[in-house]
Amino acid sequence: MANGVALPMEGQILVNIEDMSMLKDIKKAISMVKGVGKITLPRRKRYSSYERSLRDLEEGRVYEYESLDELIKEIEG
Repeated sequence: MANGVALPMEGQILVNIEDMSMLKDIKKAISMVKGVGKITLPRRKRYSSYERSLRDLEEGRVYEYESLDELIKEIEG
């Protein structure tokens, strides 16, 4: 506290990892640093079936058929 400003007692750091296969080793290395407490990973948002369907529509992953017979013919090959 050389300049009289109090430092926060706790902070966060964000690390972007390109190779997720290294995650375990990176977590282990970070946990060895003095002062590091808890290491948490953000969870991916889980989409409902409805939300996934909307994304499929938005991204063009939708197929249209004139009839059920046409769909069945394509499925059968």
